[in-house]
Amino acid sequence: MTNTIEHQGIVENINGSHLRVRIIQTSACAACSVKGHCTSADSKEKLIDIVNTTGVYNVGDQVTIVGATSMGMQAVLLAFIIPFILLVGSLFIFMAWLGNDLHAALLALAVLVPYYYILWRNKDRLARTFSFSLKA
Repeated sequence: MTNTIEHQGIVENINGSHLRVRIIQTSACAACSVKGHCTSADSKEKLIDIVNTTGVYNVGDQVTIVGATSMGMQAVLLAFIIPFILLVGSLFIFMAWLGNDLHAALLALAVLVPYYYILWRNKDRLARTFSFSLKA
């Protein structure tokens, strides 16, 4: 198993050293030979921003973008696992403290607001952490 994620894409826009690359993101089902007969096939177009430090590219060029698989695991941790732990943990704490299920549930949901605010405030640092590069 490799430690990188690779996608083929097409350069959509160039702004100085920043490239915007359009990729087709497909699920495993989308590549299946019977996808026309199945309703679970899924594919989407995504635009990825990349800082180009290698080579000269033009709009319409086909490129390969590369990212580390650890980025995916870290994204799942930040987007799903930590909020789930915060939600469930705070729900049990508020239920024991207040004794009212409705108020405990509302306060547990309110705990997520500062968490996502902190993520939003650190979006520039996260953008540097979760970045793709071009394969030479």
